[in-house]
This record gives sequence, structure tokens and C-alpha cells, in this order.
Amino acid sequence: MIKQFTIHSYRVYFTLPKTMQCLRFVVALGLLIGTWAQINVLRPECDSPEAEEVAVAARDHLNSLHSHGYRYELNRIEDIKIITKPNGDSIYAVEIDLLETVCHVLDPTPITNCTVRPKALTAVEGDCDVILKNISGALTVISFKCKTEEDICLGCPTLLSLNDTDALNFVQASLDTFNNLTKTDTFSLLEVGRMSSQVVSGRPIYIAEYVVVEANCTGDVCEPLNDTMATRGICTARGLNSQHTVDCKMFPSLVNYTEIKYPVVSIYLHVHSGNLSPVHGLRHHKLMAKSSHLILLSTESTESVEVVPVAPAIVTADLVPAADPSQADPVADPAAAADPAPAADSASDSSSSMDRHILFKRDVAAVIADTPAAQAAPVPLVPVCPGRIRFFD
Repeated sequence: MIKQFTIHSYRVYFTLPKTMQCLRFVVALGLLIGTWAQINVLRPECDSPEAEEVAVAARDHLNSLHSHGYRYELNRIEDIKIITKPNGDSIYAVEIDLLETVCHVLDPTPITNCTVRPKALTAVEGDCDVILKNISGALTVISFKCKTEEDICLGCPTLLSLNDTDALNFVQASLDTFNNLTKTDTFSLLEVGRMSSQVVSGRPIYIAEYVVVEANCTGDVCEPLNDTMATRGICTARGLNSQHTVDCKMFPSLVNYTEIKYPVVSIYLHVHSGNLSPVHGLRHHKLMAKSSHLILLSTESTESVEVVPVAPAIVTADLVPAADPSQADPVADPAAAADPAPAADSASDSSSSMDRHILFKRDVAAVIADTPAAQAAPVPLVPVCPGRIRFFD
């Protein structure tokens, strides 16, 4: 009898810890599931003011890190999610489409006034996934990943590699022409923005954009000034080595750029130095590929999702011809006997109706509530994303 009790106690002694471990695991799993259940993922409309604010903050941050080439403008908001955590913090995950402008990073022109480079001049597009967080009342980028590529255009000027020898010789020839036209200052090459070739009248010509900086010359040797007070400008040249046109636009000193947080562009390209940066194997200046701390949220998430209700579309009366009551057959088409739907509110956004032939109304629920049941019909929901295209697709 004692031996049986001892064996029984022996079994209890070893099975009790395993039971406790399982119990702890179940409790921890329950707490984790409870935490996940409190995370909400909101999906506002891509053209909403909130989405626009997030996208603009992302665009400005990416431009501030882009120290060579040209600044980018927002073309389209592809997707946006707002992840609200149990502690009240909100994280914004936005996917944006950017287009290269003609404004160099040294150009003080506000980005909203910069012209997007047209397709005919070989546009460059940037696709970026950006994660932002509201820190001290300001949207701050905490992670991003970008891909930059050309928009190939048949019959358009062909972009050349930024270290193409013949094209660089053309750049130097046009810069010599510009220096011969200046009275006092002499300029050296700071960086090449882009170079392309195009067949005109049966022969290829060069088209080049490059940045120049004021130089200090001793005899025939000129050294570019790496000084914030040095004059800089961007030049556009077109033609051949022997015959070409060149036009340069000068910028203020870089002292003014501290206010708008543009980085100082360092001198890293000299035509005759033979020490070209590896980036010049490319044909355009790419956006920074990704942040040093890459924290991107997967689109396939196990988080519980709370979707913001989306307003249905209301077709404008002028875009849908009214049926002729005299020709309607009530038997064949019972809907023809119903009264025509009321016209859309004239105060709605006319620009949206012209672009998409529909009106987007935040108070559409109230309109539907006032509509007689006989006029109700299945109406497809307006797609939340992607948003409108601002320039071209």
C-alpha cells in the first residue's frame, strides 16, 4: 500500500510542472490574441486629406535625402493603411508613385511649382513604400523602400549612361563655350544630371543637363570651389561638339538652403579625373533605395482589420441619359416605370466627376436614406485605392 502511494506521488511530482507549462502557454497565447484583437488597421480613401498629408510628408522626406539629380513630385497614392496600436500610437503605411521633375536638388523653386518631366523626354518614375509615425505632432518617416526606373518612350531621346565618354566630351565642349561667354567667373563641372541622344536630320545629336560650380583658376588649371558661397547653376546643352547651344540658370548660394533642409551637393565628378563614381554606370539618378532601418509592414497581415466604410458612387445626371417614358415597356422592363433618380447635388466636386464620371460624396449615406425604396438598386462601391493620377500613368 505504501509502495503504490509512493508511485502515485512520484507521478504527480513529474506531471505537475508539465501541466503548469501548458497552462502558462495558454494564458500567454490568450493575452497575445487579445493584443492583436486591439490593433485596428484603417484604410482611408487614397485621395482623402489625411492620405494626402501622409503622402506629402513622405515625398518631402525622400526629396531631402536625394542629394543628386532632380527632385520628385507626387503622382499618385497607390495605397495607405493606418495601424492603430493598443497604446494609442498610429503608424502610417503608404505606397506612393513619384515622378522626376526638371528641378535640380539645388533649385530653390517650391516643389509644387516644379514641372514634371514629360514622357517625351524620358520620364523617370519612383515607386516607394514608406512607413511614418506621428512623433510630437509631426509625421516622421521611420522606414522606406524605393525603386526608380525609366518610363521607356519609343521615338524619344535615348538616355545615355552618365559616364558615356563621347557624351561627356560634348558636355565639356559646351561648358567651354559657356565659360568663353562669361566675363569674369569660370565654372567647372559639378555633376551630370542626364545625357541623351536623338537622331535629327539623319544624324545623332546630344542633349545634356549638368550642374556647374564656380572655380578658382590658376593658369589653365581650374579647381571647383567647395564653398557654400560659390555660385552654382544648371546648364542645358544641345547639338554636337563643334556646333551646339548652351543655356545656364544660376542658383543662389547654398547659405539659403539651410532653411529648406536641402543637403549640400558634394563635388564627385570631374571629366578628366578618371575617377567616376559607380553611380555613373546608370542612366539617371536613383532615389535612395531604402532606409538604414528597414521596417516595412507586409500587405498580408494577420492583424484584425477595421475597414473605413466607403461611400457608394452616385452617377451624375448629365452623364446618364434619362430614358424616354413613352418608349419604355413596363412589362419588359419594370424599372422603367419607376420615377427617375434624383439629380446629384450640384455642390459636389465637379473635377472628380469629369475625371471619373462619378461624384464622391462624404454624406452619401444621408442621400441614400432619403431615397425611396422603390428607387434603390445595387450600386458598386467606390474603390478606396489607388487614388487619382495627377500627371500621367
